[in-house]
Amino acid sequence: MTTITSLDPQPGDPLDPKHGGELNGQAGIDLDLAARHARAMLACLGIACEDEHTIRTPERFVRAMAEMTAGRHRDPHRFLDVTFPAEPTDPGMIVVTGVRFVSLCQHHLLPWAGTASVAYIPAPGARIVGLSKLARLVKEFAARPQIQERLGQQIVHAIDTKLSTIGAACVIRASHSCMNLRGAHAQGAHMVTTHVLGAFHDDPTVRAEFLSLTPTTQLDHNW
Repeated sequence: MTTITSLDPQPGDPLDPKHGGELNGQAGIDLDLAARHARAMLACLGIACEDEHTIRTPERFVRAMAEMTAGRHRDPHRFLDVTFPAEPTDPGMIVVTGVRFVSLCQHHLLPWAGTASVAYIPAPGARIVGLSKLARLVKEFAARPQIQERLGQQIVHAIDTKLSTIGAACVIRASHSCMNLRGAHAQGAHMVTTHVLGAFHDDPTVRAEFLSLTPTTQLDHNW
């Protein structure tokens, strides 16, 4: 068992210098200053961070925020740069379903989580990308202050821009804690958005085939 007792960057942490570079001090990021402001904000809300459980809460909070928004400093389009020949040369519709992600609501900075189903139809003879690259594309676009409608739009636009396709599509089903835990307190409610380009937009048969392959079960994020 590994016990982590330090807030120093850990292996795999986006703040780890071995994982794309230390964010602190880059792109206008100052984690120490952010932690001081977070401590003051919590104090203004009557939440004193003074005992052994909370003394480092402001630092933990800002590091979590920095990690969950690390995608702002990266270009998700790069995942579509490496391609290979399709076999057969006309593979038809390529679909990846159930890509789980967590993002932050741009309006409240509260988490929202869900799954994305992503599809594209390569043009005849066009090169394709590995399926893991579509999952990485989703997760990195999600790793920033985000709204669901924009996330789906960014995913299909990236595929349409970087690959030679006759269509791209994305369905996102997500649960938003900013609606489930506050405001409307609509526990169990979730949002579904659909974004389609090319054949998925123009051909009802293609669109129906894609939608038939996307999961329709209730999400298990019960905020």
